[in-house]
Amino acid sequence: MNKKLCIMLSTAPDNKNLDTALGIIYAAIKSNISVYLYLVDEGAACINDNRVIELSKIGLRLYVCAYGAQKKRIEPSDIASFGGLSNLSELIKVCDRFIPFG
Repeated sequence: MNKKLCIMLSTAPDNKNLDTALGIIYAAIKSNISVYLYLVDEGAACINDNRVIELSKIGLRLYVCAYGAQKKRIEPSDIASFGGLSNLSELIKVCDRFIPFG
């Protein structure tokens, strides 16, 4: 069974947290770790980052806070599941590690 990693990102795309999180995500995917990224608050805008989109094509499972997306006027997308904090709570329960960036 694969290890599971959940990362929560609540900062805007121009924050260095995104670069750090993406580096961890890429390394984890290459190490055969299942990775879940939950974008919340300002982080919801990161769904439009090309690097996030590319990582979703190679195994990243992407979740976006629907409320945060609505505040940023981000339309639902096929590359992510949109939902509430209950999604994040469930991810934290099922993952081996949780890393918050805020």
